Amino acid sequence: MKRVIVIGSGGAGKSTFSRRLSEIMGIEVVHLDKIYWLPNWNEPSKAEFEKILKIELEKREWIMDGNFKSTLEMRLEKCDTVISFELPRTVCIYRALKRIFKYRGKTRPDMGEGCAEKIDPEFLMWVWNFPKKDKLKIEKVLEKFDGKVKIIRLKSKSEVEEFLKIIQPQKGAKCTK
Repeated sequence: MKRVIVIGSGGAGKSTFSRRLSEIMGIEVVHLDKIYWLPNWNEPSKAEFEKILKIELEKREWIMDGNFKSTLEMRLEKCDTVISFELPRTVCIYRALKRIFKYRGKTRPDMGEGCAEKIDPEFLMWVWNFPKKDKLKIEKVLEKFDGKVKIIRLKSKSEVEEFLKIIQPQKGAKCTK
């Protein structure tokens, strides 16, 4: 695993997982929200975002956290592994609400500078509807890359922890890049 995409619903734990995976593997995390969102939740043009993303994609190795369906195929063409978070939506809603209250009025470490956390009903509806809407669209794109990239599906907190334990280097061993 040298180029890893981490996808799934908001609140699933993608960013936290990506940071932990980064620490274990010694590979930089690229939080797509951080490179996409401009101050005060302003959006860049598609061309501006893709230009920044292409620079990141050309690096030798990375862990990329985020869905951004419009660029999913571009990222799949460059990755070797997809880690799909498929936790129950009730868990994702709970975690999203917990995160909102933890960071309310502040910018999360995985978010674009100047994008203060806020209660956003539209975001919560997106999280709730993710399994029936966005997940299906993502699956159709993933089908095109079946056999070309390794797809790992994590469906619970215990599966996430077990995965991280399995890839944790042996005590005293160094993880090679």
